[in-house]
This record gives sequence, C-alpha cells and structure tokens, in this order.
Amino acid sequence: MYITITPQKMGSNYSKSSADFVGYLEKENQGLEQQDMEHFFNQYGDEISAEEVVKEIDGNTAKLEKHEPRFYSITVSPSKYELKRLQNHSEDLQKYTRETMKDYVASFNREINGRPITIDDIKYYAKIEHQRAFKGTDFQIKENQPYATKILQLKTEIRNVQDGRAEGNVKKLEKEIGKLEREAPHQQNGKRIVQGMPKAGNQSHIHIIVSRKDASNKFSLSPGSKYKASDVELNGKTVKRGFDRDGFFEKAEKTFDKSFGYQRNFAETYKARKDFNKNPKIYFASLMKLPTNEKAIAFKLMRESNIPIMPSIPVTQAQLAMKIFNRLRRGAEVAIKSSSIGI
Repeated sequence: MYITITPQKMGSNYSKSSADFVGYLEKENQGLEQQDMEHFFNQYGDEISAEEVVKEIDGNTAKLEKHEPRFYSITVSPSKYELKRLQNHSEDLQKYTRETMKDYVASFNREINGRPITIDDIKYYAKIEHQRAFKGTDFQIKENQPYATKILQLKTEIRNVQDGRAEGNVKKLEKEIGKLEREAPHQQNGKRIVQGMPKAGNQSHIHIIVSRKDASNKFSLSPGSKYKASDVELNGKTVKRGFDRDGFFEKAEKTFDKSFGYQRNFAETYKARKDFNKNPKIYFASLMKLPTNEKAIAFKLMRESNIPIMPSIPVTQAQLAMKIFNRLRRGAEVAIKSSSIGI
C-alpha cells in the first residue's frame, strides 16, 4: 500500500480552483460509454458529476489566505498482492475508501464545538482509476534515459542523411538503434519502457480530493499540520491541534487487512518500510527474527520492489554496519514508492 497526502499546487502557488485537478481525474472517462465510466463518489453519494465536485470544493474556502491550500489530494495505491484480494475492484475500493476516510478524520487531534470531528465534518470526493503511465520520475525511465538519448541522436543522424545534410549508412544506423532498443535495462512486453507508456498489469488506485475547510465551511482541517497532536492556549481556551500521519497510515493498512482478510507480510507494513528508510539496522534485525516462511516471502517482496539485498544478510546486530545500510538506502526511495505506504 502506498498513500500520499499532498496540497495541490499550480507551479509555485496553491490552486485557486479544483477545476484543473478534477479535469485531470476525468481523463480515463474520455471515449467511454456512460455505463463504463468511473464517477466521483463521497461517503454517502454515488455518480457525482465533476461539475458538482468543483462547485462544492471551490465554494468551501471561507477565510483561507492565499498561501493556504484550498484542498488536499490523497492517493491510495494498493500493491498487486493487495489487489488480488479484491473481488470487484471498483466496488471494493469504493467500500475501502469510505472506511479509510473514517481513519482519516480519527487522525485529527481536533474538536468542533467541543466534540471530536466525525466523517460528517469533512467534505471529500473520490474516484477510482484503473490505469497508470510511466512518468519521467520513475526509475525505469531514468535508467533507460541514456539509451533514449542515444537513440534520439541516431534518429537525428538518419534524418540528416535522408535529407542530404550529411553522409552515412542508414541501415547501419537503424541496426544500431534496434540494438539499443533491446539492450535498454527496462522492458515491457518486449519493448523499451518510455515515458507515457501504459503500465502493464492491474493498476487500480484511488484519488481523493478533500476540502481544507470542514463541511460547515467554518473550521480549517489540515492534514499537513507539522503537529502530530498537541494542546495550546488560545484566547484563554485550550485548543487541540495536529494530525497524526503515522496513525492514519497504520489505520488505513489495518482497515484494508480487516476488510478483505489480507495477511500482510512484515515487509509490507508501514512500520517496517519506515524503519527501512529511517533506521535500517532495526529493520534488518526485525527481518532476521521472522519465521523462515515469512522471511522468504519478505525477501521476495523486497526483490520485486527493487530493494537492494545483500548476498548474505548479517544475523547479529554487531554485523549490521551502517556503511552497508547507507549503500542499501540509496535505492530505498523507489522501492518504498512501488508497493508501500508513503513516508
């Protein structure tokens, strides 16, 4: 599971309207019949139009300053193993969204009129998508880039020869291009992976747009708060503040497991991935204590996530030299993004 929470921006400024983002989320519906489209939904409603989403989010921004985000985007991307547990991706992910948004509100250390906030206090809309394309930030694109650059150069040479601006052997250049296409390290269905290419396999995921203001348009609820949970004095009153991201990520994980009977391996847990990123010594010490069968599954998951694994994992903590783990961590960011909850 990989979850991110981001304030939506247009360049260096926060978006004044949700229209562009909502329009982006409508891209998969282009060219589809009505019955085949995925519609926006919220806690209680289905088949909500994009126009209504924009109207509701943009109209719920009272007293927000220019430097404050109007809304946040939550993206929930289950791994291929998690998706295999679903019977109907659209229906099951919709059900999961409604449950995990309860986890979202429960992670706020806030009160409204003296009571904890509830799911009815937030304004959100969600949409299921089933496709993904490779982006320039994906490691496959980055590692294929030297080959892409050389191929582009050769194609330019071919055009120059064909247009009479240079001399050369076109067939020889085309043969060299074919060789580079095959040698590129990352392939999909026998073709070099390029930016914009649709990703193979099940890519179902959830996009959620949630208003910065509560449903009454009176109170600000920011999941971007730097405070996990604290109480402060304001005008002589004690005020609660903060959002527990760790708590939300862990709750979301447990909600999925409970909802679909998913048996989560140690290597898939949010805590394990956070330890890998922050304290690999603890991560590998915990890994070595797993039962043999669970350890084998963990190693398989790590390999599939492109986490670099040493040929021989040290058993004792004394052997867990930090210089080794510093080398391991260089590849951790991509691995974390591929199949786990965001940190």
